[in-house]
Amino acid sequence: MPFKLLSTPVKKYIRERKWDGFRPIQTAAAQRIMTTDFHFILASKTASGKTEAAFLPVISRIENGPGVRVLYISPLIALINDQLARVEDLCRYIDIKVTRWHGDASREQKKKLAAEPQGILLITPESIESIFVNWTSHLDALFCNLQFIILDEIHSFVGTARGCHLQSLLARTKAVTRGPVRFIGLSATLGDFEAVRSFFGAAGQTKILRDKTQKEASVSFKYYESPGRMLPAELILDLYRETLDKRSLVFPNSRGRVEEVAVKLKKVARRTGDPQRYFAHHSSVSKELREYAEHFAKKRSRYSYTIICTSTLELGIDIGMVDLIVQVDATFSVSSLVQRFGRSGRQEGEKSNLLLYATNPWSLLQALACVELFREGFIEPVTPVRYPIDILFQQVLSILKETLGISKENLRKKIAGNFAFSTILPRDYEKLIEFMISAEYIEVLQGELIIGINAEKILNSRSFYSVFKTENNYKVFFRDKVIGELTSSLRFQVDQNIFLAGRMWKIIDMDGRKLEIYVKEAADGKRPVFSGSGGDIHPRIREKMLEILTADFSLPDCDETTAVVFGGLREQFENLREKTISSPDSSMEAGAEQRLSAGEHAQAEPTNGAEKIPRRPLIDAGFQVEFYTFTGSRINRTLQQLFKELFGSDFFYDEHKSSFRLPAAGVDVSSLVEELRQLLARFEALLGKALGRRESVFEFSKWGDYLPKEFKKKILLYDYFDLPGTKAFLDNLSIKVMNDE
Repeated sequence: MPFKLLSTPVKKYIRERKWDGFRPIQTAAAQRIMTTDFHFILASKTASGKTEAAFLPVISRIENGPGVRVLYISPLIALINDQLARVEDLCRYIDIKVTRWHGDASREQKKKLAAEPQGILLITPESIESIFVNWTSHLDALFCNLQFIILDEIHSFVGTARGCHLQSLLARTKAVTRGPVRFIGLSATLGDFEAVRSFFGAAGQTKILRDKTQKEASVSFKYYESPGRMLPAELILDLYRETLDKRSLVFPNSRGRVEEVAVKLKKVARRTGDPQRYFAHHSSVSKELREYAEHFAKKRSRYSYTIICTSTLELGIDIGMVDLIVQVDATFSVSSLVQRFGRSGRQEGEKSNLLLYATNPWSLLQALACVELFREGFIEPVTPVRYPIDILFQQVLSILKETLGISKENLRKKIAGNFAFSTILPRDYEKLIEFMISAEYIEVLQGELIIGINAEKILNSRSFYSVFKTENNYKVFFRDKVIGELTSSLRFQVDQNIFLAGRMWKIIDMDGRKLEIYVKEAADGKRPVFSGSGGDIHPRIREKMLEILTADFSLPDCDETTAVVFGGLREQFENLREKTISSPDSSMEAGAEQRLSAGEHAQAEPTNGAEKIPRRPLIDAGFQVEFYTFTGSRINRTLQQLFKELFGSDFFYDEHKSSFRLPAAGVDVSSLVEELRQLLARFEALLGKALGRRESVFEFSKWGDYLPKEFKKKILLYDYFDLPGTKAFLDNLSIKVMNDE
């Protein structure tokens, strides 16, 4: 019985809370964390008690004394603020201090902990970086006696640049400790357990504890065609009716769409005289307004409400009971879909309720594919960061600031011993160090490496602590209070009307030097434009879209319009519905999947040396052809570069449809695939020429901007494009030519 294994104060806490028993993940975690010294990944559905599953045995095992004993790392400041009271409650009968450390926490709080480090520290990755850079003299006292590191929402870090940055910080933190440190990762959404097992650099000592029970889900679809940029009025009215008496979260796919939906729902409520409990929640809305929405949802549970949000409420911030999740157009991943509808039906035995609106046929098809894959138990496997030399550039500067000078040999040892950079060859990090010296990011002084003149401005910027590119945004003020931000890349002017924070405003004054906009309430406005783009789509989602079009498929619960639109889309690809064929030259050696695992997965499993896949359609419209690849974003990006070589700018790529519109005069279908294969074999050289012509092709890496072309090219080759996946796609590609009738 796991209860017996826990410490006396923890048992007292459980008795006081009158628990009936442990949930499955809590039972497994208590038994294994208390009786072994392994690292663990705790994987179970939302609201299954993962936080308690980790903290109860951890609190039972830690020793009280000087130094932080538990480091809890979260991807969101809001999640830390939400967890603070929860962790303090867990520690009620233990004399152990709980402290939060992030950008919004008071400096006095940080000074107090630095002067007398102890207990449990709740922190973001960026604030760990800040400790290494700004609190260097306190590092040893803070972390020398660290026993546990708990990483919440681990899936949001794996396979990302931010995750690689965190891995480096974890390796550096562990190097400060005097004893062994145990890692515990928490997630409700995992599709690749091996990648997660390896995240802490100790795959052999990391065990997975997985609760496989799935929450029952009810999903329904509605369709409203959106011919322009704005959502149709009929959709807004239907959404209003669906959410009127419910506690609802509405997830559009962009901040601008959040504002549009929030303002229009409020407008309908004003006309009908109903309460206006509608909130906009995204990263450009002020922290105070976001927190008010969260507090309202959690504390006023007897009221209905609707929060229109982005991924800011996708992760585990506790907002209490939610009756309905609404998704406006398809998510970009199955993982995101699972996270979102996991926010409803949080009580034991309750089902999750999801209503999905589609505004065009392809969004409908993608949404159907994501739902089907969820029901099949699929979640996107992780594509690890293979060449994080851009993160290493930033970490070298951080190490120099931490050490106040280090020999070249000791810097090499630190890099070689950091598991975050195990895929970078020694010759490459040697080249990086020499480049940073020549570019005066590093200065050599009496045999030691110190911060160079060109690195001082980088280190003194607040943006140094993160891997995110930051914009210079206008702060928007209403009556001396900040209500949010707008990108300074757009032109605004006095008397212009805008949407922000779920309301309509008129700009009454601006200060371009201070980047400040002052507003008053307005009767009308227009949806603001925010920067940012959707995520990459995994090949399996696109394959499932093709399967739905070409195989027998029963629509889930949907309205009549949805059924008609889906039927029309299937008719366009009627000729594809035939038995699949073996494509020429499709044999793959045994073990090919392992060889391709660093890129996106191949299109299907090899079967006796021959691949059986549906044909990809190429629709001939006379003056142009449209080639539908039905594959992932990274493979399509690679194909896009190949088509640039073939057609220059005389083609169009549609990411939404996974299609390329090509000039008919330049396409010989019989030789097209072979031409693409030949170009792919020369891809590295072609990319070098493209970077030579226009280095701004490299836009996705913040720290990569500082690197020479050689490193930029490698980052693109390994972590932006997908050469192995594209080769597999072309080797197994069969095209079906169809006429546009």
